[in-house]
Amino acid sequence: MTPFTAAAAEESWPLPHGSYTTGKLMADRLEAVRTENQQHKAVWDLQGWYGGDYHRVMVKTEGENTQNDGAASEIDRAEVLYDYLISTFWSLQAGAGLKGTLSSDGQREHYVAIGAQGLAPYWFEVDNTILINESGGLQWISETEYDWVLSQRSFLQPRMELSINLNDDERFARQAGFNRLRIGIRYRYELHRKIAPYVGVYWDSWLGANRQQARLEREPTQETAVVAGLRIWF
Repeated sequence: MTPFTAAAAEESWPLPHGSYTTGKLMADRLEAVRTENQQHKAVWDLQGWYGGDYHRVMVKTEGENTQNDGAASEIDRAEVLYDYLISTFWSLQAGAGLKGTLSSDGQREHYVAIGAQGLAPYWFEVDNTILINESGGLQWISETEYDWVLSQRSFLQPRMELSINLNDDERFARQAGFNRLRIGIRYRYELHRKIAPYVGVYWDSWLGANRQQARLEREPTQETAVVAGLRIWF
């Protein structure tokens, strides 16, 4: 019975179906950001999929644009993935993606993505991905969220994102070790099940050798910011 057994049904959890297809588009973060240095940014984090319970095509994209600086938007990740459900709460994913500057002359990095996404114990939402780029660079990215229910409509959501360089990558000026850590918290209120405005704060910092590199290039090594945004899905 594929990866699932009759025991799952006995626990009152409906078994997945393979005979129909559906889709969903989730804008988890559409937000305006103001940093401690008075910079204004627009940030997006979208995820969509189409398929059945076991097999899906998934698209993910995250990025930001710093307002009024004349620079192009930065894509943190844009991926097309095959998603396969392996258990009640977890799926394996594999595909291809790119990140970099969204302009005709900007540097972009192409990579293969392999990962797992699902619910960890105590209902933590986890997305772990290993990226392998065209120069052989390896990077691990982990995103974790938790919805703390305050009422039927309001939620407090801590969020953490950690990236680790698994080897040196001269082409993209990355050294092996911890790369970047972002920790934030957002308060969300659901006006409707599919529409929820939110406010929050986050702290973002380069780590290890990459922090030293940022200092040498006279770039900020960390930032704190407030955010206001909208979470929608359909």
